[in-house]
Amino acid sequence: MTSTKPDHLAVLVHGLWGNPDHLKYLTTSLREKYPEDQLHILLPKRNAGSFTYDGIELGGERVASEIEEKLEELAREGHDVQKLSIIGYSLGGLISRYAIGLLYHKGLFEKIEPVNFTTFATPHLGVRTPLLGYHNHIWNVLGARTLSQSGRQLFTIDTFRNTGRPLLSVLADPESIFIRGLKQFKHRSLYANIVNDRSVVYYTAGIAKTDPFVKPDDVQINYLTGYEPVIVDGDNPISPKEPDTLPAFSQRLSTGTRTVLGRIPFMAFLILFIPIGSTIFLVNSAIQSVRSRQRIKMHEEGKAGIDVAPYRIPLLNGMRQEVEDMFENINSTQSQEYLPNGSEELAGPPSPRLSRKQSSKGMDESDSEVDSIEEHKAKVQVPTLALTPAQFAMIDSLDNVGFKKYPVYIHNHRHSHAAIIRRMEKRAFDEGRVVVKHWLDNFDL
Repeated sequence: MTSTKPDHLAVLVHGLWGNPDHLKYLTTSLREKYPEDQLHILLPKRNAGSFTYDGIELGGERVASEIEEKLEELAREGHDVQKLSIIGYSLGGLISRYAIGLLYHKGLFEKIEPVNFTTFATPHLGVRTPLLGYHNHIWNVLGARTLSQSGRQLFTIDTFRNTGRPLLSVLADPESIFIRGLKQFKHRSLYANIVNDRSVVYYTAGIAKTDPFVKPDDVQINYLTGYEPVIVDGDNPISPKEPDTLPAFSQRLSTGTRTVLGRIPFMAFLILFIPIGSTIFLVNSAIQSVRSRQRIKMHEEGKAGIDVAPYRIPLLNGMRQEVEDMFENINSTQSQEYLPNGSEELAGPPSPRLSRKQSSKGMDESDSEVDSIEEHKAKVQVPTLALTPAQFAMIDSLDNVGFKKYPVYIHNHRHSHAAIIRRMEKRAFDEGRVVVKHWLDNFDL
């Protein structure tokens, strides 16, 4: 019996401080559903570990190069690849979006059909905490300087080439090769943790101006049938919950107490933890930043094994675990802030939302969808987050491209950033199985 040759390549890209082993459960699950005679799988390796400090641009060029090399290798072996899917986890989602723009510009999508693009817990809007609040300002200043070039880009304090704008802003520009390339994919989807993601909070992973899950116990969360209680219905995420019977004064007192107590972890962290733990973190960050600058220089000079010239194109028209834990612990102490009442116009017009019934190419049902959203907002008040104008612009641009958005509620572990893809074989991460099952159920071969 003659075996068939697969014509579809799936590329899985890991995140910050990561390596291909972080994607083991995604990879094995994908392989179990689609054997080697149905699907090729590529796990890029050149961004592993501290190499993720080197920035989204360099990371994207490495991934694009590995994809092209894999396609050439498969062609030599007699495989005629006709389809391409890309899956990015955490920072890997941004690196993937950059690589997509490069591949699109080089004409790859004229020969190979882009099929599935999916991100898990990816900071599409960066990792800046909302603008209001002194603690948010402190973290936005300090955090941006701890991860070399990647940190500057994630906190949007960089200036990308000669554009005068941050890389993430260029990456979401409607006229950029990156958005044009992204539009070519038949299916675009994302999965975003609604709680306990210490690295990538909901609004940035879910490309959202609001966060209806700030107090999940105060609302009724609606799940997708068959994926309860993990995958939230993105079209109708929450419903009103029966109000508590506390007297008004007691309820105000309780709310005020929670607000004060909510500040305590951050202050305690500053007083007790930073003098000890941050010394190690900052020293390691400085060392890795120096090494990263050296690698970037070698890359720019063509001494890192990749010819960068084909990718420099017009854009418009060891201590890893401890360091990761340190960054996540600091980041998780930040709180979300909101625009003052009456200033929602700063966020721009309402973003269009795609329902699951819409095709990825059409917006015919958008009017009825917007109506349903407005009816829903009338029932549950969800304030607008105090994001930057650049972040609001990113949201509008990416929403116009169209993503199927799937909020994820991990209940059983406080490290939901790892649990969402079951990054390790831990029983407490088993809710990640439901997330991966949903992804595979919607994967178009």
